[in-house]
Amino acid sequence: MTRMVTSLSALILSIVLLVSGNAFLMTLLGVRLSIEAVSPDIIGWILVCYSIGFVLGTLYVHHIIGRVGHIRAFAVFAAMAAVCALLYPMAVSELFWALLRALSGFSVAGVLVVIESWFSSRATNANRGALFAIYQIVFYLSAAGGQLLINVGEPSSFIPFSLAAVLLTLALVPLSLTRMDAPVIEQHGRLSFFTLARESFTGVSGALVCGVMIGSFYALGPVYATLVGLEVSRVSTFMASAIVAAMILAWPLGLVCDRFDRRRVMFWVAVMAGLSAVTVGVFGAERMWLLTLMVGLFTGLSATLYPIAVAITNDRMESNRIVSASATLLLSYGVGSVVGPVVMAQLVNVLGPQGLFFGNAGFLAVLAVITSYRISHTDDVPVADQEHFIPAMPESSVVLTEMDPRNEEFQESPEVVEMQEEQRHTG
Repeated sequence: MTRMVTSLSALILSIVLLVSGNAFLMTLLGVRLSIEAVSPDIIGWILVCYSIGFVLGTLYVHHIIGRVGHIRAFAVFAAMAAVCALLYPMAVSELFWALLRALSGFSVAGVLVVIESWFSSRATNANRGALFAIYQIVFYLSAAGGQLLINVGEPSSFIPFSLAAVLLTLALVPLSLTRMDAPVIEQHGRLSFFTLARESFTGVSGALVCGVMIGSFYALGPVYATLVGLEVSRVSTFMASAIVAAMILAWPLGLVCDRFDRRRVMFWVAVMAGLSAVTVGVFGAERMWLLTLMVGLFTGLSATLYPIAVAITNDRMESNRIVSASATLLLSYGVGSVVGPVVMAQLVNVLGPQGLFFGNAGFLAVLAVITSYRISHTDDVPVADQEHFIPAMPESSVVLTEMDPRNEEFQESPEVVEMQEEQRHTG
């Protein structure tokens, strides 16, 4: 294990710098827009552009990487993200910031595809699970650590934005100096939404609702904290604790998922997350300990909806369709992350800050109803036949799916192989 981590130290350091800088910037923007007295619905539209850019990036950046190579593409994407960070304080314009958020999302998607490709190229059947776990732990801890940087400088000044740019730029250094051979990025096919929904409607719904929950919280969580009167130092703790909770709850819920029918687990997770959201909406910041506990429970449970959705879907898929199905689930999550901030921002504008959590509770209630209906109208997969549950995060590209330990025997479906051959011959 130590030798493997050492060999990937350049990649890991680049991930830490990139993710912490990007997470810090996301929270900083929400706080800064609140300080500028921008209405919540406009904030939602601005910040959702990141998700739009990210989804487009996961679909198209492989063309750029294939044309110029991994290291050059990584340098381009990281530089674009850093330049965007520097441009924010130069002109506080709603349209300008929306364009910067879209470009940032596209750039970060490109960087993650490069990094995850290198990680995936080192995966074997012997180390696949360890690599998958290392990547996710580093990602979550870096995202949580980035929140704490919000205390460096006043959000109304240029200093925090410069710090974010420094971190994003420094991410270039370790990977640019690496001597690892560049991996090959293959474009994977996707199952259509309708095809996948026919076979696993619960899985598609769970991924979509998870996107709504996580997308809206990352975008509007800092806005909520500012509107309820939390100091900037408390905002950073508020966001960091929520991210850490998402990492911690993944493993115990994974044990539950391996012992019970997963659709029933998803039902109860949706119910408990919804009750946590309602509690936050009712009590707000009256008791800080209760706010922190309930928000951590809400985000932690909501984040597990995606890996549960993946597990439910994989249980019903042949091995040669798992990666294609995962690509569609990621896209479903991406659609949810676009819808979430826009809808929740409108609710915050109408109901006040508690609208963020009441709205999320509504989506979770819909998911609980869908899951209950599917349980009563379709057959269960026997627990003995379920694939082993693997905690998986959706803030990634389909490349990370190749590292999933459940894909040890993965073989691409004949249709996808044929599509890839045609692309090689025509490209």
